Amino acid sequence: MTAYLHEDRGKPADGLSLTDLPLRADLRGWSPYGAPQLDVPVRLNTNESPSSPSSDLVEAMTAAIRTSMGELNRYPDRGATALRTDLAAYLGHGLVAEQVWAANGSNEVIQQILQAFGGPGRSAMGFEPSYAVHANIAIGSATRWIACAREDDFGLDPGKAVAAIGEHRPDVVFLTSPNNPTGDVLTPDVIEKLIVAAPGMVIVDEAYFEFARAGTPSALSLLAAHPRLIVTRTLSKAFGLAGARLGYLAAHPLVIEALELIRLPYHLSTLTQTAARVALAHRDEVLRTVEAVRAERETTAAWLRGRGLRVVDSDANFLLFGHLPDRHAVWEGLLRRGVLIREVGPPGWLRVTIGTAGEMTAFRAALEDLL
Repeated sequence: MTAYLHEDRGKPADGLSLTDLPLRADLRGWSPYGAPQLDVPVRLNTNESPSSPSSDLVEAMTAAIRTSMGELNRYPDRGATALRTDLAAYLGHGLVAEQVWAANGSNEVIQQILQAFGGPGRSAMGFEPSYAVHANIAIGSATRWIACAREDDFGLDPGKAVAAIGEHRPDVVFLTSPNNPTGDVLTPDVIEKLIVAAPGMVIVDEAYFEFARAGTPSALSLLAAHPRLIVTRTLSKAFGLAGARLGYLAAHPLVIEALELIRLPYHLSTLTQTAARVALAHRDEVLRTVEAVRAERETTAAWLRGRGLRVVDSDANFLLFGHLPDRHAVWEGLLRRGVLIREVGPPGWLRVTIGTAGEMTAFRAALEDLL
């Protein structure tokens, strides 16, 4: 069972608890997923973009939303056709709108995938440590979760992964590239081996792909040859739209047809669709911060290694570092100094989001003080 960080709500005043409700048996003992939301000067724990939208983007978005608000008495475009067309153009690889789907963040995209291809009597597999929400959503959709371990260096051994797929025959396989919380990427040849081995759907979560080093190939290049492959992305990270909640996927048109069977009517608001389209139209400006994040990532990795710490090579906007005899003490020490990072992943390791130059200076100063 995956352990999640959560707030301790305690018992309500009437003394009742979840045991007094007819909750599904497979949900008992689980906790809500979520990183701590604390008001501190430097927040580097949820892999958000370090930059707020520019004034030009805010003005363009405000104007577009103001126009769309005149139609808020009407339901949104149920199929988000214009948005999916824009997303296909952004992704390239010859994709068209019929191969793209969008929802409220990539987490809802994943939930819809499991509603369509998982469920009671079916299973999903992931290679941990990885994005804990995959397991969380699997359990929420009554899909049995199969956790397989990565190597000691957090890499994925393709031979062992193929063997695990052959042993368990999962209906859904999750791959994360760049992986969260480690930041490493999977090459297309490794992904293809796992697709061939898998009896069902294979999801490659590329939420952090824009931060990868130049020339890093995407799993999108494999879509044409593999109709059971799904590649998920988001506008929350590199596009800096975490508050807008827009995730999407690319896949064979039949996958989109399957998702339409289970999606809620009008699941994507007019305002979200509008904001996302404006961001995509201004993508050259929006993505300008990516190179600065990459540079700061390498600077921070070198600094951590210079302090005798281990750092996983990352193609994302975060770094996993260790090995710490008491990581919780370090996490708390940073928090007392006004810096919030993430206590996640295997014991002895911590993850820090790459923020602005000023935020990273504050992080290094606080950690230097602790070390």
